[in-house]
Amino acid sequence: MLGIMRKYKESVVIKAVFVIIVLSFVGTIFLVWGEGGSSAGSRSSYAAKVDSTKISLDDYQQAYYRLRGIYEQIYQRSISPDIEKQLGLKKMALDNLIEAVLVRKAAKKMGISVSKDEIKAAIAAVPAFQKNGAFDFQQYQQALKGNRMTAGDFEAAQENELLMKKARKTVQDKVVISDADAESYYHKKNDKIQLQYVSITPEALLGEVKLTDQDLNSYIQGHQEQFKSAEQVSIQYVLVDPSSLAANVSVSEEEINSYYQKNIDRYQGKGGILPLAEVKDKVKADAIRNKTGKEAYEKAADTINKNIASANLQAVAAALGGKITETQLFSAKSLPAALAAEEAVVKKAFMLKAGEMAGPIETSKGIYAIKLKERKPAEVPPLAQIRSAVEAVAKVDKAKELAAKKAEEALAALAKNPAAVKMQDSGSFTYNEQGNIPGIGVSKDLMEAAFALTTAAPLPKAAVKIDQKWLVIKLKNRTAANSEDFQKTKEELKKQLLPKKQQEALDAWIKELKAAAKIDINQQLIAD
Repeated sequence: MLGIMRKYKESVVIKAVFVIIVLSFVGTIFLVWGEGGSSAGSRSSYAAKVDSTKISLDDYQQAYYRLRGIYEQIYQRSISPDIEKQLGLKKMALDNLIEAVLVRKAAKKMGISVSKDEIKAAIAAVPAFQKNGAFDFQQYQQALKGNRMTAGDFEAAQENELLMKKARKTVQDKVVISDADAESYYHKKNDKIQLQYVSITPEALLGEVKLTDQDLNSYIQGHQEQFKSAEQVSIQYVLVDPSSLAANVSVSEEEINSYYQKNIDRYQGKGGILPLAEVKDKVKADAIRNKTGKEAYEKAADTINKNIASANLQAVAAALGGKITETQLFSAKSLPAALAAEEAVVKKAFMLKAGEMAGPIETSKGIYAIKLKERKPAEVPPLAQIRSAVEAVAKVDKAKELAAKKAEEALAALAKNPAAVKMQDSGSFTYNEQGNIPGIGVSKDLMEAAFALTTAAPLPKAAVKIDQKWLVIKLKNRTAANSEDFQKTKEELKKQLLPKKQQEALDAWIKELKAAAKIDINQQLIAD
């Protein structure tokens, strides 16, 4: 969360929501000071547990919605589910809370403390609490009241934030950029290098892949869901027209009027609602149709209920004057033509047990009574039936494995006898942040690996994968930049390099804290 604030610290939007950002840390202080306060129980009772400290569901929800709100302020629009998923807001919110617990505990162990004067100074420095550049106590109280917070809660949160800020600064202040670091950075930015490389793609190796029946069966065992046939059912059903079950239905004047009043929105003209007198014939027809449907449904329900225990579909068909239709086995994605638009019928069919009857199910076609004749569970067919499908995907996966293996072999061969490996030439290029390497493609990882190579150590430790392609590189030539220019820019380079190295040190420290702690996360909260 602080990272967002730092990144956009000059943004008008962030300044406008500065109070919200600061107040968002209150949830952190509650969870940290409430160590062990939550009752024991399943993961559903907490968002995460860091050693003995529980992060409550309320703390997590508050942190999540505040974080979401901050992003909506930044983008000045509502965050869609897809964008939220891309940003990983749920995980980010929980990670922030976990990190807060770890950093605060570490700060205590480091002997770091925060004085009351420091808390007061930090609060007074918040622009949202100032008038004419000076702290205004009344404005401070109004801001807290508007956010339903007490001064004690906010000051405790501020103390917590200052404590964590001091701990982070202590770690960052230990970072020193040596002359060697600066020189390495200088050459990375200014040297020109030329690579030789081997490109290995799975597609080029498909012809080398030979799979036995044993290989294919083993592949099926490891990918059963991929090859399972869909569950299938076959049903018997009776479909009856409501008009055949409720013939000669009539409606009284009272029923016509009642139907008109209940469905008045249906009878509109250009000038608004039409009087009953003008649409009486239509209302009467609609009322008869509605009454026919109700009476027919009640008759069908009564008949089906009488035979439901015995699942006697023949008796239902005889009583309702319908005929029994039987389907072949079908899956939910491959329906019989007669049931193609009957979603309710199909859904119910897949819920039944063999021999079980259900109904009435009313659709636009009429009223159904159905009985499950047979259910064929989802299963993996024998290899003979799916050989071509299995072989196609298994060969691709095997080719990917083979590509990785050949990349390792090529790297090993280069280490022993470079002349024995046929390689391509990249041409000369300089470092760029995008990772764009001539003739090879775009890969930041490969760019970093390439500029870490030296004449004394021209090979990387491992091959690099770009999409599905493996690259094995070797330094052919490195043209060093002028060392005199380095001496002129050394101090400036150290300043440029320091923030990156400090962040790396901070990230490494947080990683160590997480590794040393016992962290139990309620995965349901951050599941997509």
